[in-house]
Amino acid sequence: MKVAIANRGEVAVRIIQACRELGIQSVLLHSECDMRSRAYRMSDEQVCIGPANVKDSYLNVESVIRGAIASGANAIHPGFGFLSENAEFAELCLKNNLEFIGPSPHSIRAMGDKVSARALMQKAGVPVVPGYQGEDQKNETLLNEAKKISFPVISKAANGGGGRGIKIIRSEKEFASMIESAKREANAAFGSERIFLEKYIEGAKHIEFQIFGDCTGRIFHLFERECSVQRRHQKIIEEAQSPSLNDEIRNQMSEAAVRAATAVQYRGAGTVEFLFYDNKYYFMEMNTRLQVEHPVTESILNVDLVKAQIRTAQKKPLTWIQKNIIPRGHAIECRIYAENPYVGGAPSTGVLGTCIFPEGPGRRFDFGFERGDEITSYYDSMIAKVIVWDENRDRCIEKMLRTLDETVIFGVYTNIPFLKEILNHFEFRSGQMTTQFIEKYFSEPLPAIELTEEEKIFSEKMLQTMTSPSAIAEIGSAASPWGHFWRNV
Repeated sequence: MKVAIANRGEVAVRIIQACRELGIQSVLLHSECDMRSRAYRMSDEQVCIGPANVKDSYLNVESVIRGAIASGANAIHPGFGFLSENAEFAELCLKNNLEFIGPSPHSIRAMGDKVSARALMQKAGVPVVPGYQGEDQKNETLLNEAKKISFPVISKAANGGGGRGIKIIRSEKEFASMIESAKREANAAFGSERIFLEKYIEGAKHIEFQIFGDCTGRIFHLFERECSVQRRHQKIIEEAQSPSLNDEIRNQMSEAAVRAATAVQYRGAGTVEFLFYDNKYYFMEMNTRLQVEHPVTESILNVDLVKAQIRTAQKKPLTWIQKNIIPRGHAIECRIYAENPYVGGAPSTGVLGTCIFPEGPGRRFDFGFERGDEITSYYDSMIAKVIVWDENRDRCIEKMLRTLDETVIFGVYTNIPFLKEILNHFEFRSGQMTTQFIEKYFSEPLPAIELTEEEKIFSEKMLQTMTSPSAIAEIGSAASPWGHFWRNV
């Protein structure tokens, strides 16, 4: 088998590593500007599929298929994002004798339409949030249905996920403008204005269950992840297991997740996402792909989900036995982004200088970029994921704080100070955080840190040194950390 990787960054690196362990050749299908990336250097072969713009490269179905065929690959791994949940792309792969490392087009399509997914879950006996998912999309109809549900309500794109097209509507007064905005965003992201409405449950947690279907038709659950720490519906910190579930409710939710996957004859890695409130749970959606946060599950269960994906595509049964899949300890993942936490998380671009990812027991770093690589404005600004494991949650939090303290990234701003503030917050420490956590406590940018006089003198001297002609010739002026805020504390 030769696997073409239709993705970039740390997930491309992760897939390449799995291929290496299985003795499989990897081909990176990359854009022009991703030639300066760790995945490019690690892959066995590289095929350029277009310019930087995602529509011309990573979302260009014909270019991706053409690149895979040209390389002689016989399988495609889509990673997450981009084309990973595109049923038409999965079908084209199969038509071109390329094994799609993921679920069937049928499963993707069934769960990709959020309206039909809700209906499927109700039929399978999985609780869903009260809402409206009808075909009549006139604003008048939607408003009447919102009144029946009662405000606040949340609108979601029927054909997508990942936080796009989501609007929280708290009153009739703002309904029309918010619905129009939701439809525009849904159309731009997914090519359809169709939305549906749900009751917005304030103070809920976001808890997801990892499931996996192997080539024999068996469906496994691999327990849950807590994903409540979100900003604009995008996850920031994830952990396994959730501090909020007891064994009884955990068993109920895991059984519901298996029923959900069984309803669409699921194969491969997937995630069933729930809202959890007042000891009750409600189905939100199913992500028919590998998740960014999969490493925390791997850490507590000692499994390799990417290798399991590839083996399943090879029609090799997994050796797992459900009763023997037992969680051990606790794991937390922090996403490190190139952004400035002192101006509200504004993206930070540039060439990376020195990067230090401090290794140690129970520490894992999934990173796609190193010194000399460029963080551009074309893509998601995630530089790396930091995953730590320890025997319990308190120790895990302390280990993550120490690990972030020792992590060094020069050349761009990062959100490391923001992550540390979250980890030290009393509500996170107690495990009580909900999806409103960031909005409630971190709605404003972090206050800027004043340098001491000694630090100012030191930074001025180092700026002069690092901007000398010899230093510029070595790493380029854009990579100088001294032109930016240089502390990560």
